Formats: sequence, structure tokens, C-alpha cells
Amino acid sequence: MSKPVANILNFSGGKDSTAMFIYAVKELGVDIQAVFCDTGNEHPLTYDYLEYIEEELGPIRRVRPDFSAQIERKRMIVQTKWRAEGVPEEVIQSALNMLHPTGNPFLDMCIWKGRFPSTMMRFCTQELKVIPNMEQVYMPLLENGHKVISWQGVRAQESAARAKLPEREDTPEGYEIYRPLLHWSVEDVFAIHEKYGIEPNPLYKQGMGRVGCMPCINCGKQELFEISRRFPAEIERIAAWEEIVKQASKGGGRNILPISKQPEHRRNSQRSRVEQNHTWWTEL
Repeated sequence: MSKPVANILNFSGGKDSTAMFIYAVKELGVDIQAVFCDTGNEHPLTYDYLEYIEEELGPIRRVRPDFSAQIERKRMIVQTKWRAEGVPEEVIQSALNMLHPTGNPFLDMCIWKGRFPSTMMRFCTQELKVIPNMEQVYMPLLENGHKVISWQGVRAQESAARAKLPEREDTPEGYEIYRPLLHWSVEDVFAIHEKYGIEPNPLYKQGMGRVGCMPCINCGKQELFEISRRFPAEIERIAAWEEIVKQASKGGGRNILPISKQPEHRRNSQRSRVEQNHTWWTEL
């Protein structure tokens, strides 16, 4: 007897995952469950966009990680190991004052880690999306005898690394990955939005090159400029978070974005992505 199939669509609110959702529902007629991993670091317009997409395409399940247990273990380490290491008492007390769950996944993750993720230590995707998806969505289905297919909106056009990915592959965890947009262009992505009258996330029209964390640790200078110009409240929020994380850290923590050391060609590539998305959105 064949296993029941569970098609799980990883939805971020961005153009690619939305195009994939449209494709699955409107063109393939697949019975699919969209899942949104709520990082707590999204722009309010993205949360509004989720509600819009639910009206157009169907329900979206929200998944949020909880770092309460990790923060509590960190408190024990601060009170024992830090003292044994001779960490100054004022640093210990400062950390203990901040080591309490806020209920915001991104901030709680950084409080627990004592630092923000970076391009060199990109633990955010694993902690905020991969692990909670696995624990809350995939594992229960696998344990109940389902064949799980994870739909991922990855395109070869985005990078050399992604161009090498297969359209389908099995994972050691027991589920299958399917990348239906692998050979799509950005033109194809926006075209399917237009075909079915689905608006892309409005953040693309406001200078954003990517949709997700606000800001993402991978955002370029042009995108950061647009965030600061259009959404100053987001910059103020991050500044407040930086102070919290610094106080929860033994070494003073780090800022969410370092001073750019990228070569000019890389910065130009990021700027091009922003302009490309903005151009296609406004031409719809």
C-alpha cells in the first residue's frame, strides 16, 4: 500500500515562493500545505501579505521556534561557568537581566547565542526555519507514515551554487525535496503573478531586493539605504535589539550588520538584484 503524500510548500512571502504557490494551486491543482516560518524579524507588510495570499490561494500554516529552554540553560552557564572563569560580576548581572524570553524568535535566538548571525556564521536559517520546520511539520508527518515532499522556491539563476542543485533529491531525514522553479527566470516568476492577477509582495516596489528578515544579514548597501529611508522604525528596532544582545553577551556581542568588506562587483550584484525586482514589479 502506497504512503499518503504530504506536499509541504515553504512560503516566505517573497516572489519565488509566491510563484511556486501559484503554480502548485492554479496550474497543477496539487493538494498542498503552505508553511511560513515566522522569524519575528519580518516587516509588517509581509505579515499583511500572508493574509492577502491566503485569500487568493489558500491557508498558510505559521511555524515559530521557541528558545525558552536554551535561554534558561544559558542562565545556568552564566551563573556557574562565567563566574568560574572570572567574568566580572557586572557583566554577569547584565547578562542575567537580559536572559529572559521575549517571545520574538529572532531576538530570543540572538539573546541565547549572545550574538547576531552573520554571513560567516549563518545559524539563523537553521535555527529559525530548518529545525522548527523539521520538528513541527515534517517529523510528525513522517512518523504518521506520510511521504513528505518539500517544495522549495529555488532558482538556478540566483547563484552558481543553486545552479548545481538537482530538481529533486532525497534527504537523510526521509523526505524528498522538489524545486519546481529551478529553471525559471525572474521574468517567469513575475509573469505567473500577472497571469493570475496575484500582486507580488509590495516591499519589492519599495526598494527591497529580497523579502524576509528586515534587514537580512545578506542585504546590500542599496537595500539597507532603502530600509533606513522608508522604514526608520525598523532601524530603531534593530538598534534596540543590538543593545539587548550586547548586554546578554560575555564579549559585548556584535552589530547585526558589519562594515562591508565586499568587493565592488559583489556590491554591484546586490544592487542589480534590487533594481531588477523593482523594475519587473513596476512594469506589471
